[in-house]
Amino acid sequence: MDLETFRWLLTPEGQQQLLRATEVYVAHEGDPVGAAAEMRRSEPDPDRAAVALTQVGLRVRAVAKLGERALRMYFTPDGLEQATRHRVAAHRAARVAAADPGSVIDLGCGIGGDLVAFAEAGLTTAGVDLDPVRVAVAEANLTALGLQGAVAVADATAVDVEGFGVAFADPARRTARGRVFDVTGWTPPWTFVERLLEGRAVVKTAPGLPRDLVPAGAEAEWVSDLGEVKEAVLWSPHLATTRRRATVLARSGLATLTDEDDPYEGRARPVRELGEYLYEPDGAVIRAELVTAVAAGVHGGLLDEHIAYVTSDESFRTPFARGYRVLETLPFREKQLRLALRQRGIGRLTIKKRGVDVVPEALRKRLSLTGEDEATLVLTRVSGAGTALLVKPF
Repeated sequence: MDLETFRWLLTPEGQQQLLRATEVYVAHEGDPVGAAAEMRRSEPDPDRAAVALTQVGLRVRAVAKLGERALRMYFTPDGLEQATRHRVAAHRAARVAAADPGSVIDLGCGIGGDLVAFAEAGLTTAGVDLDPVRVAVAEANLTALGLQGAVAVADATAVDVEGFGVAFADPARRTARGRVFDVTGWTPPWTFVERLLEGRAVVKTAPGLPRDLVPAGAEAEWVSDLGEVKEAVLWSPHLATTRRRATVLARSGLATLTDEDDPYEGRARPVRELGEYLYEPDGAVIRAELVTAVAAGVHGGLLDEHIAYVTSDESFRTPFARGYRVLETLPFREKQLRLALRQRGIGRLTIKKRGVDVVPEALRKRLSLTGEDEATLVLTRVSGAGTALLVKPF
């Protein structure tokens, strides 16, 4: 989509065709061939017909990330892929707003997903991006949602951020050849991120960010949404409230855990024998190295010093881990394990594993189970030995 075509989409004529494209999309239940053929009867210009229909499809896809507001917004395919889930962006924006900075500038705003969250949090919001199309889309999204904000085409590395309360950056970690794991290949590069974090700044990075890259005095926060780790956020020393934090977003609300909640911080990790209950910490907890904080919270310990499974003799509900009751220990060797599962009439098997060289999908296929019951199997190490646990979620 070029800038001229997008600007047409915002005109009264474009809006009429966008409405028509919505009707066509629904009538054809998302079938691209039939929808495109009917759309061309309404809009003879192929580029305009395509952009209107594509926009509807992107809106529908975006609902999973951005909620119902997505049906009023505008997207590019890559912009939607790179956009932060709104629940995650809203949490981050709320933290920024709590620091009472007054204003925030988004350095590389893309289609404006984070701009929207900052504006909804009551912050005076501005954004810049090198791509004129993304800037136009971000501006249109603020307008469509009735939010205030300024957006401009500019090089993020050349912007003077001194006039803003907080600077936010989400360096691009993709190129035409795919995902970039080396921080020196990010855009803007890591050297820019380091300089930015010397002031009042927040930087979104990949969940796999090496911990030794976290600047001294900064806070590293790993955020998961519905069990999936979405990002690691660096809060500059001016905004940091701890060193490491795990934030878990669930349908029921938000929970957060920090290194200050861990009584084993700086001490030997608590390893113990298998108890009646097993706990699988959330991915954000694991990334933040706060598994021992979960162990303390459930009055338990680790099955193995190097594996993120917690065991306890007590049953707890915790937002930071999935809980299982240990039913029995089964043979770890595959032949004996198959026999034990068949004897128990198990046909549908969920396999979880940590610390062992097993591919769950391949193992499930080799087991060839045909029973009528369903079960969960955990494959891990206990005191260094491979162990198979039959468990039941609670």
